[in-house]
Amino acid sequence: MELTIILIFVIGYLAITLEHNLKIDKLIPALVMMAICWALIALGIEGFPQWFDSANHNLLDNFGGLALEEKTHLMEETLLHHLGKTAEILVFLLGAMTIVEIIDYFDGFSTIKAYIKTTSKKRILWIFGFLAFFLSAIIDNLTATIVLISILQKIILDRNIRIWYAGLIIIAANAGGAWSPIGDVTTTMLWIGKKVTTGHLFVYLFIPSLLCMLVPFFIASFLPAFKGNIDKIDENLAKPTSKYSSVMLYLGLGGIVSVPIFKTLTHLPPYVGMMLALGVVATFAEIYSNRKFALSFDAHEESDHQGHHSPVHHSLSKIEMPSILFFLGILMAVAALESLGILFGFASSLQDHMPMLGTELHHEGVSDIVVLLLGVGSAVIDNVPLVAASLGMFSEPIDNELWHFIAYSAGTGGSMLIIGSAAGVVAMGMEKIDFFWYLKKIAWLAAVGFLVGAAAFMFTRTLF
Repeated sequence: MELTIILIFVIGYLAITLEHNLKIDKLIPALVMMAICWALIALGIEGFPQWFDSANHNLLDNFGGLALEEKTHLMEETLLHHLGKTAEILVFLLGAMTIVEIIDYFDGFSTIKAYIKTTSKKRILWIFGFLAFFLSAIIDNLTATIVLISILQKIILDRNIRIWYAGLIIIAANAGGAWSPIGDVTTTMLWIGKKVTTGHLFVYLFIPSLLCMLVPFFIASFLPAFKGNIDKIDENLAKPTSKYSSVMLYLGLGGIVSVPIFKTLTHLPPYVGMMLALGVVATFAEIYSNRKFALSFDAHEESDHQGHHSPVHHSLSKIEMPSILFFLGILMAVAALESLGILFGFASSLQDHMPMLGTELHHEGVSDIVVLLLGVGSAVIDNVPLVAASLGMFSEPIDNELWHFIAYSAGTGGSMLIIGSAAGVVAMGMEKIDFFWYLKKIAWLAAVGFLVGAAAFMFTRTLF
């Protein structure tokens, strides 16, 4: 039964990667394989010898000896646990994406666009690279990618050029998210799980993450795609269409930045703070929209009166729901593999058979190659369950270099495939980037940056 579930996952994954060839939206195979995998688990629950208790990060080797009622109950609890964790991510994303759409409703990104005066492709590349690297550390790599690609769409009208920038933004955003406890879901998991602290995370990973961004951008700056200038945009088009553009931009980004502060003060999950931020931003959006409507109504502008509608409703209608459903399907499908202990067993076998590379990590002597393969694996399989499995596999104390290396590998390794990270999936949806185009044009740049950063980490840890 386990082999059948693995086969279903592989087929579903291939269907996702061949989305453009099959002419089937990637959310369909993701949802189908999720449902089939869990259905097979439910039908064959009596025959599984082990179970991974995700809530306690513990592999139950005595699962085969439990009664059927106990197995069924544990499966339901595990499914509910994974649904809850997935829902936290999805609700957080919905809030962030809605705030971004509200900002766009008021043409807020034109404020940032106005500061970018250059038409040099190379300069624009570096501007967006550093924006993605530092912005992702503050508002997380996914939201940073959404914001910057939204700005790109206002500046660079040629999509064939724009997707090159989007590909590099994915690398920079994932690199920037790795050294911040709120920059990526995986680093947040390690932070909440009391495996890393903010100070040590910065000390260990800032330089490796920076190199992971700088090296691909340096190489890319010599590529033909970034030579010359972009077409100059009409200055009238660059002007904000709303007098509230700047206010809504700063209010929206301020609301997103306030989320980690809210979490630190209340110790509540990040999505709660995001919902509060969304509520505040939406309140001002409605006030400003009603004020504009009132002025239009006083002026007897009947067309505006008929066309008036809520900016929040408009923003919610623009949310990329296929991407949200894709996240649901892929995360819950991988959760099925994790629950059967397949990921755990795979990682354990790597640990047992891989040779040591460089300085041996403390205590259990985990191979550096295992952690590097974790990074490569995060490009193929979602990094969240891989990091979740590592939390149960290893028992190193807080701020051990193993946890920081895992944070780096899982955070940046996903850049090697466009579906290997949340930032990549969102960029793929926003710009309709082809899987194989990214694999051919961007993946090698991400791999070079990943390896350079990993080498820098191995050197850095010897200093501490």
